[in-house]
Amino acid sequence: MPLPTKRVTREEMRKRVALFKDLVGHDGGLPDSNYPSAARKLYNVVGFQRPEGDEAMHSPVGARAAESAAIKINEGFNLGFCEAAPGKGPMMHNHDTNETFMPITGRWRCSWEVDGNVEAFDLGPRDVISFPPGVQRRFENVTHEEPDATHWLLFVIGGDVPKAEFSPLAMDELKAKGFVDAEGKF
Repeated sequence: MPLPTKRVTREEMRKRVALFKDLVGHDGGLPDSNYPSAARKLYNVVGFQRPEGDEAMHSPVGARAAESAAIKINEGFNLGFCEAAPGKGPMMHNHDTNETFMPITGRWRCSWEVDGNVEAFDLGPRDVISFPPGVQRRFENVTHEEPDATHWLLFVIGGDVPKAEFSPLAMDELKAKGFVDAEGKF
């Protein structure tokens, strides 16, 4: 049996086009946003609505970017970009869904925690790593030979409204250095 088809006008389809030159990056709205080693801009291209309820949960792109998706849909996946300087990237965190990374430029270290240790793969342009739900993970631009350049990483996260939660160690560090309060508010 053939799949059903849908007629979409050019005007309707235009709402589903994101021109790279028009994307706006945001650098806030997550517990680690102001932490020096976590400085980055997140570009919300497809989806990433703000999760409702539990204050410990965040949109993977942060509150500001969650409000400004270039393509505002909820169809089972979300897509965005991270732009960061060498040595920068988010602290350890996890999601309730899959997260897949693909460097666009530069080299990126994609790390995860297992049995109290940190494992990692360094990836270059067009390499891909896919983390399953619930794994503590992070990514960091490791293109140290270009200290004045930022580089780009594409990320895809499954689900209609994925949630992000920072690891207990990351939250403890943010609290100890005054970036979040005892309840985790920033």
